[in-house]
Amino acid sequence: MSTVAEQVVSTDTWPAELQAELARNAFNGRVGSRLVSETDRVRVWQIHLAPGERLPFHRHVLHYFWTVLTPGAAQSRYADGRIEQVRYEGGETKHLYFAAGEFMIHDLENIGPTPLVYVTVEFLDSPNPPLDLP
Repeated sequence: MSTVAEQVVSTDTWPAELQAELARNAFNGRVGSRLVSETDRVRVWQIHLAPGERLPFHRHVLHYFWTVLTPGAAQSRYADGRIEQVRYEGGETKHLYFAAGEFMIHDLENIGPTPLVYVTVEFLDSPNPPLDLP
């Protein structure tokens, strides 16, 4: 079972490079490190983060779930100023849903001493159209 610590700050207090990345990636649909499969129904992503490595800011608009395959710790910064630190056990899964017009923008950073590996599956038949991938 994961444990979560959360704080909320103004994104104006973030380092300039994070603020610029957030603005640049406001419509970044690359929600994983590597797209491993895509059909007319799903996109399947792998995320592999070495200790200290980050997945840049990206935007979620589709229903999706992730499963973390390895235990570890991560931090996410959200466009609304939330910062969450989470400790995971391997095998944990979370499902997220977005109504038409809803979205979430965040990054993901491995703050633990071991690699973090996730699988993320997005559902292309969600209320929002999928974002174009660069």
